[in-house]
Amino acid sequence: MGIVFLSRDVALDRLVAIKLLPPALAGRPGLRERFLREARTAAKLSQPNIVPIHSVEEAGDLVFFVMGFVEGETLGERLRTKGPLTPNEAARMLQEVSWALGYAHGRGVVHRDIKPDNIMLERGSGRAIVMDFGIAAAVSDVAGGEVLGTAQYISPEQANGDPVDGRSDLYSLGAVAFLALTGRLPFEAADAASLLAMHITRPAPPVLAVAPGLPRKLAQAVDRCLAKQPGDRFPDGEALAETVGMSVEQRRELPVAVRLWLTKGQESRMAYLIWYGGVGGGFGLLVGQLASLVLGPTGGLVVGINAYVLTPLLLHTGQRLWRLRRLLGAGYSVEDAKLAVRGHAERRREEVSYEYGSEPALWAKAIRVLMIASATTFVGSVGIGLFLVGGAQLALTALGSGATWFLTAVLQVMRPGRRITRDLSAELRSKFWDSRLARWFERVARIGLRRSATPAELTYRPTELAIGLAADALFESLPKDQRKELKDLPAIMTRLQHDAALMRKTVDDLGGALAGLGEQGDAARSSALAGGDGAAGAQLMDTRAKLRADLTAKRDQAANRLADAVAALENIRLSLLKLKAGTGTVDGLTDDLTAARALNRAMDEVAEARAEVEALLKAGRTSGAARLSGPQHA
Repeated sequence: MGIVFLSRDVALDRLVAIKLLPPALAGRPGLRERFLREARTAAKLSQPNIVPIHSVEEAGDLVFFVMGFVEGETLGERLRTKGPLTPNEAARMLQEVSWALGYAHGRGVVHRDIKPDNIMLERGSGRAIVMDFGIAAAVSDVAGGEVLGTAQYISPEQANGDPVDGRSDLYSLGAVAFLALTGRLPFEAADAASLLAMHITRPAPPVLAVAPGLPRKLAQAVDRCLAKQPGDRFPDGEALAETVGMSVEQRRELPVAVRLWLTKGQESRMAYLIWYGGVGGGFGLLVGQLASLVLGPTGGLVVGINAYVLTPLLLHTGQRLWRLRRLLGAGYSVEDAKLAVRGHAERRREEVSYEYGSEPALWAKAIRVLMIASATTFVGSVGIGLFLVGGAQLALTALGSGATWFLTAVLQVMRPGRRITRDLSAELRSKFWDSRLARWFERVARIGLRRSATPAELTYRPTELAIGLAADALFESLPKDQRKELKDLPAIMTRLQHDAALMRKTVDDLGGALAGLGEQGDAARSSALAGGDGAAGAQLMDTRAKLRADLTAKRDQAANRLADAVAALENIRLSLLKLKAGTGTVDGLTDDLTAARALNRAMDEVAEARAEVEALLKAGRTSGAARLSGPQHA
């Protein structure tokens, strides 16, 4: 449709982009009018995520308009050069484009050609900007019969030549998001006609089936955009933007002290590999030989093996104790450490699933088999050499297999030969900090440590943790005899915090499930099934309505329990504050603890219902599959 020049506006001293209709085309009335229509349509829209139009000009055979210059690259260029976006990057792009479309739709303008090459990513800020309203039209003008758009991203109603509204753009945006998250399109075919037919007749594959490990609510939002019936999609861009804003958890930035405690020492994995792959064996052999001079061959063997196995573990434990001591000395707590570790494990699950969740290449599988074989050979040959008299051939076998094991293990760290959906070390670390051993670890780190003032950076803490830590500090400041009377208080506080965290996660999970079900599609679904098995359609609608009601009730129950747990924590904190100030009594605090125990018992019932909640979520996913296949079957 045009040629774009980078120019300078001399009067305002700014860079602008001038889009010019080539003179050979400007003489054709239909194309000239269409070009001017694009400019006039876009000029009506003034929104931060839509490229601004400064002026529309005609000068003889020249027809052009002046628009804002966006320094950056298109989303298409970004995907072609660097691959898929991260979930957070994709969520931001999806949200900002949704805002732009919601604004345009609110003014009666449908874009009709949303695709990666019509979305600019501004350099520096990363802001997504929608451009090229070349085939945009007012909703009142879109009467149907004309098929316009890009085949890879076109909506079913647009491909059919039916009348369209803003929800057609949301379908196209869903296809763009699918590509941005997975690196592939929801539908692929050799020609445009086949693509149009697939958009019209085939359900889009669930995005999680292509890219495991994505945030579930973000995946559900994309799947809902790609629903065949417009009524099953989001009603408008604002609704999509709001859902996407909640789909990827906005993790608060950890304070520097906590962040350093979390990340320092993570580089030790390669050191372990080097130690156990070769260096440690020589060290263990040397220590064993020296010990055998005093303890004999058997004692030397035991000491050598222990030196080989335990030396890096003891060094690592000492390092972690020292770093935990520094963290506690800065005024933070073990609960802060637990919070950081849990967040890290969740991020690693997403990252590892995204990077290694697909089937590995054949060469990676072969190297994994070689690594296992060489490790078995090395261990076997060393064992034979320890208990039997080994010759030069055995020594060479051990040396060769050990070197092969080390090299293949390094390659496996770089590219595993099997599907991986979680980081085992991060998971184990999270479990350790939830165990009783972590309490002992904390007590050792606190030996001789002075209590520090509460640090200023506490905004990353959830409400229940912030209140619980404040109450713990108040409890520790009470006289010894009062602490003895209230000996059950720390355990009750810990339980309340745990219950509140569980309820918070339950509310989040159920909210995401409800968003995935959608609340706009019953009428459209009824219409879609009207030509087929009406009884089956009615049964499907009844099932989905019951499921939505069940999920809503469970979500509201969990939200109420969360509020109760936080309120109980706050009551205990206030009672402790009064007790410390001399205006409260132990008996009054005991009443609060009794109420907290009753709440704990009620929470047990909700915790037992988690299995039922998981069943409901599974039923929701099954119902979604039935919804996709049902109309097609009918």
